[in-house]
Amino acid sequence: MKKLLTVLALSFFITATMPTSAMAGAKKGQKIFKKKFRKKCGFSGVRFARNHTQAEWEDIWDEGRFKDEAKKICPRLNIKKIKPKWWKHVYDFSYKYASDGVVPKC
Repeated sequence: MKKLLTVLALSFFITATMPTSAMAGAKKGQKIFKKKFRKKCGFSGVRFARNHTQAEWEDIWDEGRFKDEAKKICPRLNIKKIKPKWWKHVYDFSYKYASDGVVPKC
C-alpha cells in the first residue's frame, strides 16, 4: 500500500510540474514572436499558431519542419535571424495557442 501511494504521489508531482515548463516556453515564445516575427508576418502570434492543431504542430516539430512551416506561413520572415535556441520557445507558443489549444485572453 505504501509503495502504491508513493508511486501515485510521484506521478502526481511529475504531472503537475510538466505544464509549468511548457508554459514558460510558450510565454517566452510569445515575446520572441512579438519582437522578431510580427512585423515580417504582418499578423499576431495567435493567428500564426491557429494555422494548425496541436497534433499537427507536434508532427511538424517532430519531423524537423518547423522552420520551413514558419517560413511558409510568413514568407517575408528571415529565418536566419532567429536564434536556434528560440525555435523551441516559438514552437511551445504555437502548440499552446493552436486551433484546438488554449483560447487567448483578450
